[in-house]
Amino acid sequence: MDLTGQIALVTGASRGIGAATAKALAAAGAHVVLVARSAKDLEKIEEDIFEAGGSATIAPVDLAEPDSIARLATAISGRWTALDVLVINAATFPTLTPVWQIDPREFNQALTLNVLATQALLAGFDGMLRKSKDARVIGVTSSVGANPRAYWGAYGASKAAFDTLLNCYAQEVRNTASIRVAVVDPGATRTKMRAKAYPGENPESVKPPEAVADAVVALLGEQFASPHRIRVNQD
Repeated sequence: MDLTGQIALVTGASRGIGAATAKALAAAGAHVVLVARSAKDLEKIEEDIFEAGGSATIAPVDLAEPDSIARLATAISGRWTALDVLVINAATFPTLTPVWQIDPREFNQALTLNVLATQALLAGFDGMLRKSKDARVIGVTSSVGANPRAYWGAYGASKAAFDTLLNCYAQEVRNTASIRVAVVDPGATRTKMRAKAYPGENPESVKPPEAVADAVVALLGEQFASPHRIRVNQD
């Protein structure tokens, strides 16, 4: 996949699937805007991209802060005209617990980052996406959004809303703009979030984030129908 000359923005780009995807996009030729809270962690990913011959720009932003996404969109649109790839990956993982014991503070955090920030990103970057000749929005989800599971209520509910927002947006723009939307369920992947959910699991027993990143880049090379959904299974 040749993404030379394209601008890609990846949220949650400081580690895990986000970092791997950012590196893969840069390797394919895209200039990648790296978004996450930690400037120090982003600088490390940016350095890795530069050393591999790619190009990137860091944007340390807490997506859960009021107006942070609007400010980010203003800054990005002031530098580039169009956005070709938007990867919505940043998410927070509430404690696994029965529904009646969900911590309201954690649930609110999950809804803020996993749902409200998603809508704000689509609103903030819709104009730039419409200026691209072939814009793609990729949302990284979880299987528990489509298939509820006991004790996963808080996270699953946020991901169900996430999936719905992306699918609705896909239907709304598919006849009025060159924007296609895909939801990617990464499946079992070696991340800190996975380790939190399955503390006793051997991390080497599940695929690395790079496998998901490769699947995302491969998907960008396909003329997929919008909305679209894939699950990345281990080979």
